[in-house]
Amino acid sequence: MATTTTLSTSTSTAIELDQRSNRHQPPLSNRNATGSSTHLATADNSDNDNDPVLQASQLADQSVPEGGYGWVVVAACSVLAWWVIGTSYSWGVVQGHLAAEDGSLASPAVLSFVGSCSTTILASVAVLNARVARRISVKWAALLGIGMIGVSGVLSGFVVEGGPEGKGSVGGLFVTEGVLRGLGSGLCFIITSSTPAQYFVKKRGLANGMVFAGGGFGGAVLSIALDPLLRKLGPAWSFRVLGLSCLATGLPAAWFVKERTKSPRGGAFVEWRLFKNPSFVLVFLAGAIGTFPLLVPPFFIPLYANAIGLSSATGAGLLAGFNFASAVGRIVSGVLCDLIGPLNALFLSLVLSAISMLVVWPVSVALAPLAVFVVVNGLANGGFFSTMPTVVGNVFGSARMGVAMGMIVTSWAGGYLMGAPIAGYLLAAYGGQEAGFQAYRPAMFYAGSMALAAALLVEGVRFRHSRNPFAKL
Repeated sequence: MATTTTLSTSTSTAIELDQRSNRHQPPLSNRNATGSSTHLATADNSDNDNDPVLQASQLADQSVPEGGYGWVVVAACSVLAWWVIGTSYSWGVVQGHLAAEDGSLASPAVLSFVGSCSTTILASVAVLNARVARRISVKWAALLGIGMIGVSGVLSGFVVEGGPEGKGSVGGLFVTEGVLRGLGSGLCFIITSSTPAQYFVKKRGLANGMVFAGGGFGGAVLSIALDPLLRKLGPAWSFRVLGLSCLATGLPAAWFVKERTKSPRGGAFVEWRLFKNPSFVLVFLAGAIGTFPLLVPPFFIPLYANAIGLSSATGAGLLAGFNFASAVGRIVSGVLCDLIGPLNALFLSLVLSAISMLVVWPVSVALAPLAVFVVVNGLANGGFFSTMPTVVGNVFGSARMGVAMGMIVTSWAGGYLMGAPIAGYLLAAYGGQEAGFQAYRPAMFYAGSMALAAALLVEGVRFRHSRNPFAKL
C-alpha cells in the first residue's frame, strides 16, 4: 500500500477541506497518490479512515509543485531560522561575558534563565502563534516575528548599559531578551517549521533539513563571531549590532515567505480530538521528554572542557563544532526522512543522542574523544528539529499542520525551561565544577536516559503503524 508523505501548514481552504472530506471516495490507505511509497498513513486505518482532515490532506498534496517558488521560501526561512535558533545556541557566549565583567549584571545561574526564557516562551505560545499566522498570513507573521527579534537586540543594548550606576538591569534583560525575543522567535519558528513543506512531497524532509540547518550554521557562526565582537565593542553595542543585523537580513527574507494556498482563518484553536489518537499522545510525550536533554550538551560542553584541563578557547571551539555538526545533522536527517521515513529518522536521532551521552561522553576525558562526542551528539541533536515537523505532518495530516505542530511544540516548554537547569542541579549535588569531570556524569546519565525514553515512545508510534522493522515510516 502506498500514500503520499504529508507535511505543510494548513494547505487547504475551509471550502477545499469540506469538499474533499465529503466526497465518496475509497480510503486513501488503498490508493496510490503520487507513486512514492510510504507506510505511515496506511498502517493504522482505524485512525486514518475516520479522519476526514487527514484524507483531505493527502488529496491536497497531490497538486504540490515539488519545488518552484518553494526553494525561495526555503531560503527565506533558513535566514529566519539563523536568527531564531542561532541566537539561542550562542547565548552562552554572551552570558559568559556578562558574568565575567566587573560588577557583573547577574550570576551565571540567573543569566542562564534569561537565555532559557526565550525558548520557553517560544514553546509556550506555539498554539497561539499558529493561530496568529493563520489570521494575518505567514508573511506578515514572519515580518512581525523577525522584527521583534531585531528590536529586542537593539533594546537589550540600552538595558545592559542603563540601570542603577550604569550596571544594567537584569529585569530589563528578561523583558527584552527573554520575553520579546521569545515571542518573536515563536512566531518565526511556527512558520519556518511548516510553510516550506507546502511546496514539496518527495523532498519534504530535505526542505525541512535545509531550513533548520540555517539555524545550526547561525549558532556556529554567531558563537565564533560574538567573542571578538564582545571584547572589542562590549555587550551594549554587540547587542545593537546583532539586532540591526537581524533586521537588515531578516525583514527582506520574511517578505518572501509565502503560502502556497491560503489557510482557513477559522477552525479549532486546539484540536482536542487529537488526544484521542494514541499516536498523537505518544508523539506529544516523546517531544515533551526529548527536549529535556537537547540543551544539556551545548550549555555544558565549555564547562566540561575546562574540567578536563582544556582551555576556554578550546571549549568555545568545541561548542562551535557542535553547532556545525547540528547543522549537518539537520540536512542529513531531512534526507533520511525522504529515504527511510520520518519516524525511523527521528528514532535513529534519539537513539544516537542517547548512546552518545550514555556511552561516549562519560569516557571523554581528553580532547579526541570529546570531539567525537561533540560531532555525534551534534548530528543527533540537529536531527530532532528537522524530523519532528515531518513526523507531525505525516501522521496527522498537512491540513491541520499548524494546529498540530503548535500543540506538539507547546509540550517542549518544560524541557526548554528545566532540562539544562536539572543537569546543573545534579552537577552541584555531586560536588560542582571543583569536583572534576566525575561530577558531570550524573547529568550525562540523566540526559541520556531522557533521550532513550523519548526514543522508546517514538518506537511505540512506529509499532502502531507497522510491525515490520524495515517498513518505511
